[in-house]
Amino acid sequence: MKFNEFKYERLDFDKSTKEFSNLLDKLEKSTDSKEFKKIFKELNVFRAHLTTMVSLAQVRHTIDTSDKFYDEENDYWNDKLPLYASYENKLSKIALKCDFKDELYDYIPETYFKLAECSEKSFDEKIIPLLQEENRLTTEYGKLKASAKIEFEGEILNLSQIAAKALDDNREKRKKAYDAKIDFYSKNEAEFDRIFDELVKVRDKMAKSLGFKNYIELGYLRMNRLDYDQDMVANYRKQIVNDIVPTVTKLREKQANRLGLKSLKYYDIPYKFATGNPKPKGSANDLVNAAVEMYHDMSPETSEFIDLMYNSELWDLKSKPNKEMGGYCTTFPDYKAPFIFSNFNGTSGDVDVLTHEAGHAFQAYQSRNIETIDCQGPTLESCEIHSMSMEFFAYKYMNKFFKEDTQKYYYLHLAGTLEFLPYGVLVDHFQHVIYENPNMSIDDRKKAYHDLESIYLPNNDYGDNQLLNKGCWWYQQGHIFQVPFYYIDYTLAQVCALQFWVRMINDDKTYWNDYLHLCKLGGTKSFLQLVQEANLISPFEDGCLKTVKDKANEYFNSVDDTKL
Repeated sequence: MKFNEFKYERLDFDKSTKEFSNLLDKLEKSTDSKEFKKIFKELNVFRAHLTTMVSLAQVRHTIDTSDKFYDEENDYWNDKLPLYASYENKLSKIALKCDFKDELYDYIPETYFKLAECSEKSFDEKIIPLLQEENRLTTEYGKLKASAKIEFEGEILNLSQIAAKALDDNREKRKKAYDAKIDFYSKNEAEFDRIFDELVKVRDKMAKSLGFKNYIELGYLRMNRLDYDQDMVANYRKQIVNDIVPTVTKLREKQANRLGLKSLKYYDIPYKFATGNPKPKGSANDLVNAAVEMYHDMSPETSEFIDLMYNSELWDLKSKPNKEMGGYCTTFPDYKAPFIFSNFNGTSGDVDVLTHEAGHAFQAYQSRNIETIDCQGPTLESCEIHSMSMEFFAYKYMNKFFKEDTQKYYYLHLAGTLEFLPYGVLVDHFQHVIYENPNMSIDDRKKAYHDLESIYLPNNDYGDNQLLNKGCWWYQQGHIFQVPFYYIDYTLAQVCALQFWVRMINDDKTYWNDYLHLCKLGGTKSFLQLVQEANLISPFEDGCLKTVKDKANEYFNSVDDTKL
């Protein structure tokens, strides 16, 4: 069955909520674990179907935001999902007060009950209107970015396409393209400010309605932080400043030297080599075929997985008008199938989609038979371990994609993983500042971002670009608008993935089995438990960052990057 054959139907709200309510009533009246498990299984089937319909509507909406039918369906779910949340909250409460929880753990993972605690604390029916407003605003942000039609050298480009032009070998053209992209944000500055300001106010009101001091406390619960807190994250950010920022500064200095520049400007940073960034060789179809070959060779498990993805056309990869920006992986539980969304633009990022998003999809496929749908996938920082690690496992196959530029890609990718860490924690720190001070003026928010850049990205030079100099780079980062506090996750996972890379290059024979075990566990354990199960060191542990940084520096010091 191909993706375009997956049937979508809008669930009748009254009928489906009545069914949900009836099942909850039966669950609440269960007198023993056997009966509880039976009804919980029925609830899993019901909720899997609900999730599948929501996912189909959302995916088809992001593929074409101008499609009137799915635009209306997306609006419908934005309105109704917060109402369904009240039933999910009741389910959490019933599970938590169950007298025989210990007898359920053989069927319902203990992690489910921890997630239920987060759900119970983070929801009340009184915040439903605020949740609906939040959904409306995040959709508005996505549509605003998708609406970009940027005139550039006789072409009309979207944000993904203009980003590729900003990697041109000609420095003046790079600047022109980068400025054209930023000009879109500049023209819409008031709209981005308004949307974000309203989002901050809505979230702060939501938190205070539930009795929290600010949205940070609520945000951590909504992100299901099961075994780490703000203090641990703050200490981790300090380690990034001490261990990683100096390394990134040196990498930027080497880049400037390679490019023959005294220093890098903002439009130079993405352009890594004087001979041009490595670009994948061949068409989008060629890249897909190379990925199929790679996963067939990698392992029996990845071979089975990629055949499903290819034969069922479980992806939409090419950039096109009215398609939302970015990339993601989601799942359709009814079909036990993942789906990959991206915007190919002819850069090395296209290959990263076929490794990173495929890593997400591979994990989803490996844990598809976990019946408790809440635990099929782990919390988001754990999810990113699967995706980022797969990028490293694909290293030995990169010649299929980059041919003579393979060594250049290795350097670009590894340097990029380290360069990302300071930026990732900057985004996280910025959000902490924002939600600690929800009444901060719009201008002060921009100044706060600019001040944090001087700590985490001290070498950024925005030249004469007024918008970036004001501290508005973050307009581009969708997570800040749409999924608050979902960014530190990438950095935590990156540190774990780098550990898998170290084990791989040290010829540790156990790394793949540990990775496969991690994928099969899905979300049946918390982040730190999963890290332990995979025989990795917690990123919060002092010294962890130094270990991976030192190994990366060994590689950088062994390569004459001026010849790449």
